[in-house]
Amino acid sequence: MSRLEELIQELCPNGVNYVAVGELVKSKIIQTITPTFKVKRNDYKESGSTPIISQEAEFISGYCDVVDENILEGKYVCFGDHSEHIKYVDFSFVQGADGLKIMCTDESVLLPRYLYHSASAFYKRHNNYERHFKYFGDTVIPVPPIEVQSEIVRILDNFTELTAELTAELTAELTARKKQYEYYRDELLKPQKNIPMVTLKEIATSIYRGAGIKRDQVTEKGIPCVRYGEIYTTYNTWFDECVSHTKEEYVSSPKYFEHGDILFAITGESVEDIAKSIAYVGYDKCLAGGDIVVMKHQQNPRYLAHVLNTSMAREQKSKGKVKSKVVHSNVPSIEQIRIPLPSLEVQKRYADVLDNFEQICNDLNIGLPAEIEARQKQYEYYRDKLLTFKQLA
Repeated sequence: MSRLEELIQELCPNGVNYVAVGELVKSKIIQTITPTFKVKRNDYKESGSTPIISQEAEFISGYCDVVDENILEGKYVCFGDHSEHIKYVDFSFVQGADGLKIMCTDESVLLPRYLYHSASAFYKRHNNYERHFKYFGDTVIPVPPIEVQSEIVRILDNFTELTAELTAELTAELTARKKQYEYYRDELLKPQKNIPMVTLKEIATSIYRGAGIKRDQVTEKGIPCVRYGEIYTTYNTWFDECVSHTKEEYVSSPKYFEHGDILFAITGESVEDIAKSIAYVGYDKCLAGGDIVVMKHQQNPRYLAHVLNTSMAREQKSKGKVKSKVVHSNVPSIEQIRIPLPSLEVQKRYADVLDNFEQICNDLNIGLPAEIEARQKQYEYYRDKLLTFKQLA
């Protein structure tokens, strides 16, 4: 028999009371805190002496520098007035400028950490128009003896800590693999005496801009297309199938790309990522959206995709670009990018090696979110089991 089972058998063999959070507030077992000071959204900083807690999804929404009397210290459970995010805070913080409900508890009756775990388990999510603190107040939770609460908290916190350690290890492994791949790619594709250097203008048989495809013109079926933002968010080094489609009649002057073409995104949010490029190796005739440059050529497309992602190529892409909210490149700038160009046979060999290496990183990148999700579901399963009690009549 586990320690938890022993405690339940000893202290609450006939069951426990289930009580609504709102009733616990009325009985003063849960107290709501109303700070006199809130940080205005314009005053949020990326760093500072004091964290800001708000009802937003991020655990810490920002930082600020404030005087001591405005800082909250203790153990609190926080819930947004129009949010489903429940947070447990046991460090000094200030409230952000939104409808955050801050609660502490009478720890002789209800542990704040137990309130966090049980509220997370029993709170029923509502649609976007119904999320409100009143629904949190209607949430009914079991309230076992304090010794039972303490043991449940210990078990769930240990599980959470082990999950966090595993996530950190997997994330570190993924980061190390990516750095290893990038280092190996840069070394393999760096300029060599026996390999000629060429500009993209010299090897391009045609280079041109795409035509605008608006967000509301994307359809489930139709002709395959790529919008420039997808180059940053959706595709890796090369791809063989488009995730988006549109109708040709939506585009007044359609621009197409086909097998082997290289696509550049010439609008972006950072100098470092501007003109990210990918290769298309599928066999459909597709439409290129606006702010995309298409380059046709007679080289190995996978090789070009890899060499255009090296540090050497990225430095050339960002050269002379002014960092602002939106960064732009253009056809003349892309045409001047210089790369090493070995024979087609060597290009293929390099591409095959780098594809295999990149696949290892991608497999880990796919596996990491899946592992984290599986661990979260496992935690929720055991949490719900631990918080299931016989109810007192």
